[in-house]
Amino acid sequence: MFTFNYEAGATGLTSWLMWLVVFAALFALNEVSRRYKVMGIVCFVVLPAVLSVLWFTVLSDTTYTDWFHLAKVYSSTAGCIGFWCIRHLHGTNKKTGKEWRLSENKIALCFPPLILAINICEAIARDLEVGMNYVGGGMLVDDAQYVIGGPWNYMNAIAGILNIITITGWFGIKIRKATAKDKSRDMIWPDMLWFWIIAYDLWNFAYTYNCLPGHSWYCGFALLLAPTLCAFTLGKGAWLQHRAQTLALWCMFAQTFPAFQDTGMFSVSSTYNTTIYFIVSFLAMAVNIAVLVYMIYKVAKTKRNPYKAELYTDIAKYKEIAALAE
Repeated sequence: MFTFNYEAGATGLTSWLMWLVVFAALFALNEVSRRYKVMGIVCFVVLPAVLSVLWFTVLSDTTYTDWFHLAKVYSSTAGCIGFWCIRHLHGTNKKTGKEWRLSENKIALCFPPLILAINICEAIARDLEVGMNYVGGGMLVDDAQYVIGGPWNYMNAIAGILNIITITGWFGIKIRKATAKDKSRDMIWPDMLWFWIIAYDLWNFAYTYNCLPGHSWYCGFALLLAPTLCAFTLGKGAWLQHRAQTLALWCMFAQTFPAFQDTGMFSVSSTYNTTIYFIVSFLAMAVNIAVLVYMIYKVAKTKRNPYKAELYTDIAKYKEIAALAE
């Protein structure tokens, strides 16, 4: 895969070592920010506030200022802040004396799927933009990326739309019960199972390869694998939280040090092989169609509304994750 996707020699020892550094850093920073409440505030409130001042002042000539990069960094950070609030905000109603938790508020529980859908829509818009305006190749007007538009952009846009449609069990989001080993109070989503996560990863990798070909070695490969591995190991069931946190951290780094991906010894360029573009996007679309078909089958079998009720409650992995909740 990597021989055909990236320039010959670009994925040599140096690139692989840096890939491992990026992957390990994202995994580790996610662990720190999810396990310690204060570190969550530092990483997703204090740090972006300080960096924003730098981006629009002393770094204004070098940082990314196009709509997509700014939307991505701030929407992912907003997601992290919202998830932190859902996980940790609670109190007592002064009038009734009853305890309340934000994680039990149905309006608040609409935030995770909505912010996820917004992030996917941002990428869908970019895929369509490239597909319509860059047939035959060209430099993105607002970004230092050479892209090639074609049918792969439309296939992947379809995959992204299907990925949004198959987000189920909105109100089944729960909080992980604290244990001696893990007091993180992760935001777990039992209905967001492995097959949806894999479908998302394939779609998002295809998107990065289509629209960010010079960045996909890191933001498509390392950045997608870090939250997925965490969701399948140390932080089971909390993929969306892990994805938001690693994405926000990476976007902040990329905004501050854009040359890391764009130039120098650690940059890894695409081969611009249109056959690979087609194969990757077709695979993403096919897998997302399969997830949609399975969702429709489960809806027909259970007679449940997939957005108001949890759909996959009979699956062993769902039960395993649900058992972790408070």
